[in-house]
Amino acid sequence: MLKLSVVVPFHNVQAYAPDALKSLELNARGDFEFLLVDDRSTDGTPALLERAAAGGVPGAVHLRRDRNGGLATARNTGLDAARGEYVAFLDGDDWLAPGHLARTLAAIEALGCDFVRTDHVQVTGRSRVVQRVPYGPEMVVGDPRGGILPASRATAVDYPYAWAGMYHRRLLDRGLLHFTDGLRTAEDRPWIWRLHREAASFAAVGLPGVFYRRGIPTSLTQIGDERQLDFIRAFDQVLADVATDRESELLIPKAVRTYCAIIAHHIGSSERFEPAVAKKLRFMSAAALGRMPAPVLDRVIASMDAERSALLRGLRRRRRAAGAHAAGQAAGYAAGAAS
Repeated sequence: MLKLSVVVPFHNVQAYAPDALKSLELNARGDFEFLLVDDRSTDGTPALLERAAAGGVPGAVHLRRDRNGGLATARNTGLDAARGEYVAFLDGDDWLAPGHLARTLAAIEALGCDFVRTDHVQVTGRSRVVQRVPYGPEMVVGDPRGGILPASRATAVDYPYAWAGMYHRRLLDRGLLHFTDGLRTAEDRPWIWRLHREAASFAAVGLPGVFYRRGIPTSLTQIGDERQLDFIRAFDQVLADVATDRESELLIPKAVRTYCAIIAHHIGSSERFEPAVAKKLRFMSAAALGRMPAPVLDRVIASMDAERSALLRGLRRRRRAAGAHAAGQAAGYAAGAAS
């Protein structure tokens, strides 16, 4: 068995793929494989991946998808082909520091845990800022459930980046590493919650060796079309999963608070969306609030800052008004039919 499989999806990142591929070359080892998944790119990306697999990057394997499926589905394609004892991820527009994979592998092998989480470097233009895993001790194995609470502050489940870590194959064999097919955004949110609820052990290890690009034009986070609304489906899945958990009463407030924070973020920056998408965002967000347990939602909204609380209360009023209007119409139709 190979020691490590690295899953790297690419979609129309011709300008950035050379950096990712060069960084893989500088991390290569004889027992590493790099699964380069082309998610039906329409630019020069496939040719770059073909050259890498033909000998440009040791251990590179070029996997081609017949149709574009989005990041979650592309990652699943790589996971299905992975042969390593451990699994890691990288996105095709990011890059690694030389030797980062070997250092992370040494850490997870020394600790003997199911998965480790690493810090990363956020890259915005020329700016470089280290982002830390929001979890206490480093290089200490703990219960992944200890990385979920409290609800009132950022914790390890709020640091969802799949590429910021390494994972033992036993998680893949248990079905815990696959993503929800078809999710175009927020695909890592149900994924990270499932890991922290169902894995047996984890650790934060520092090692900020992943360079994560922000604000690039090809990133879905910069595109205001309907794909962005998949965060609703992703967080609905988080709530549904947590509702079946043995500690659901403890965990639901955290899930609801995170969902509300993401809704408030998107509504507060809705000017970046196409007008029709912004309208649909408000409608779907109001409906999502209606699906949350009302007593928990009341407490969450009351605990948030004034701006977000006002925004979320406005969405709830919108939903109630729409519901009352629909009920009035139904009553009118019924009365007309009776007469």
